[in-house]
Amino acid sequence: MRFISLFKGLFSFFLIALNTTLCFIPVMVLALCKIVLPFPNVRAVLNVILDNIATIWIAINNVNQKCIGRSKIHSSGDQELSAKDWYMIVSNHQSWVDILILQRMFNRKIPFIKFFLKRELIWVPFIGLAWWALEFPFMKRYSPALLKKRPELKGKDIEVTKKACEKFQYFPVSIMNFLEGTRFTSQKHEQQVSHFKHLLPPKAGGLSFALNAMDGKLHYLIDVTIVYPEGIPSFFDYLCGKVSEVKVHTRMLPIEDSLLGDYQNDAEYRASFQEWVNELWREKDQQIDRLLK
Repeated sequence: MRFISLFKGLFSFFLIALNTTLCFIPVMVLALCKIVLPFPNVRAVLNVILDNIATIWIAINNVNQKCIGRSKIHSSGDQELSAKDWYMIVSNHQSWVDILILQRMFNRKIPFIKFFLKRELIWVPFIGLAWWALEFPFMKRYSPALLKKRPELKGKDIEVTKKACEKFQYFPVSIMNFLEGTRFTSQKHEQQVSHFKHLLPPKAGGLSFALNAMDGKLHYLIDVTIVYPEGIPSFFDYLCGKVSEVKVHTRMLPIEDSLLGDYQNDAEYRASFQEWVNELWREKDQQIDRLLK
C-alpha cells in the first residue's frame, strides 16, 4: 500500500509539472506579445486568453486531484457565486494544499483568483513575467523606517498600487488574501500568543491596503474556512491520496464603504477595522470547532 501511495504521489506530481510546462509556454509567448504590442484593445484580448489558459491549467490539475488523490470536499455555506463579479477572498492557512482546495472550490465559479504580490517579485526570472502577464497586482510598500525618514512618501504606496489595479474596473477579478500571513503551526500559535484556538492572529493592515487599493471595485468578501479532519496534510500527502476528506465552509459578506479608509493615518478607522477583522476571526474559530465536530 505504501508503494502504491508513493507511486500515486509521484505520478500526480509529474502530471502537474507536465501541465504547468505545457501551459507556461503559451503564457510566456503571450506575455512577450503584450510587451511588443502595448495597445489597450490588443492587451484586453490577450488578457482574456491568458486567464482562460490559467483556468484550463487549474481545471486539468483538478481532474488530476479527483482521479488520483480522490479527496472528497464537503462544502457548506453560501454557494451563490458569479464569474462576472468582483471578490476579495480570505481564508485560514494551514498548508500549501489550501491553494489547491481553493482552486477546486472556485475555478470557473468566480473570476480567476489573483494574489497581491510585492513589486520586487516582478523581477523573478520567467515567473515574474508570467505574473505580470496574468495581471497579478504588484504592491509598492514602504517600511515605517523609510516613511519616518521621508514623510513625503506617505500614501504613495496606495497610489502606485491603485494605478496597478485600474485595469480591474473593466474586468471582474478575485483577489486572495491569507490574513494570518503564514501557515498555521502549533509553534507559531504559541510564539504569537494567539487568542484564537485554531488560528494565528490576523493582519488587518494588509487586507485594508488591498481593499483600498481596489478603490471600491470589490463588491463581496468570500470568507473561507478550511478544515482537515484527519490532521493538516503536506502537499505530497495530498497528492498521494492520504487526505480522504476536506471540509470547507464559505460565507458571503458585502464590502461596505465603512470598510474603506486610511489605515495608516486614521486611528479611529484603524481601530474599527481591526475590531471587524478580529470579529471575523472569532467567528471563523467557532466555525472550525463546528466543522471538527
